[in-house]
Amino acid sequence: MPDPVRSSLLDLPPYPAEGYAKLADRIGALLGTRSDVLLVQAEAVVALEAVATSLASPAIRALNIVTSPYGRLFGGWLRRGRAEAYDLSAEPGLPITVDAVAAALDARPEANLVALVHAESASGILNPLPEIGRLARKRGALLVVDAVASVGGHALDVDGLGIDIAVIGPQKALGGPSGVSALSVSGRAWTAIDRPDAPTQSVLSLIDLKRNWLDAGRGALQGMPSALEFWALEAALDHVEAEGLDAVIARHALAAAATRAGLHALGAALWIEDEAAASNLVTAVSLPDGLSAEEIAARPASIEAGLSPGVGEAGQKLIRLNHTGPRARHDTVLAGVLALGFALREAGMHTDLEAAAAAVASHYAGRKG
Repeated sequence: MPDPVRSSLLDLPPYPAEGYAKLADRIGALLGTRSDVLLVQAEAVVALEAVATSLASPAIRALNIVTSPYGRLFGGWLRRGRAEAYDLSAEPGLPITVDAVAAALDARPEANLVALVHAESASGILNPLPEIGRLARKRGALLVVDAVASVGGHALDVDGLGIDIAVIGPQKALGGPSGVSALSVSGRAWTAIDRPDAPTQSVLSLIDLKRNWLDAGRGALQGMPSALEFWALEAALDHVEAEGLDAVIARHALAAAATRAGLHALGAALWIEDEAAASNLVTAVSLPDGLSAEEIAARPASIEAGLSPGVGEAGQKLIRLNHTGPRARHDTVLAGVLALGFALREAGMHTDLEAAAAAVASHYAGRKG
């Protein structure tokens, strides 16, 4: 007779009640924070909406930095909750500049919250988080960071950077599941969230998570948590800790450097030439006029190699090479570069495939993976 506590389809035991607090503590160590860490039983976009919904009030006057559709959504969620949110938009598909943020804050001395995405998978860019963090701290503003596409691929010292809320998803550089996410919340952020008119009785309510899980002893999560997602998160953290976070970040940096070198040798045009402004998880290529990112991405070789069109206003002219998580290794980097090379060659462009392969190989010479 089947065990009634096991899934009839997946044969997984329930995730143990005492395990959730351990996961939260491990994520806190990964982020370099002593702030509270909450687990959200959904993909990270839900955690981001929960942050905006829980913070939003007429007392919030936010500078919301927009470098992708996610940033625009965040500003809309803040305004829905009667917060005053000014969207500071970068040029389509490009990082925001420190000067633009400084000027916007100077023009809005009342701003008490700064929100931004750290790295953007949509266009392969990296925003200048350390510099923006210093500007926010100088003005005493809360700092909210979407770190979904940067955690594990870039250094992220939450406490050192003065981040009040950091939202992460394990499905990218950490190589984990997409159906669960997490966020850290500082004491200053809780002061803004824990107020008489805070939204409650909602999956978007952080104060509910605080009262019903954090303050209740961090035992079992409410509802019916997906055992599959939490076992997968535990396994992902096991792998990250075994490899070492610094090594995981270095592996992504190597994959990005090898990809960029291969693309240069190929003759492709990088969307972001400045390495300091480029994501370690995704590299974007600017396509010549007349070439369709959708058509290139639809090729079987492109799908297998992880090529996809850009997202957002600049997306139609960008093709993205994915070297995220388990894809941050030699064979997948090489496959992505060559898949793009063959597609460009078939479109009539001259591409030096041998030089591209050699450039990628030179970065991995003497290295494992």
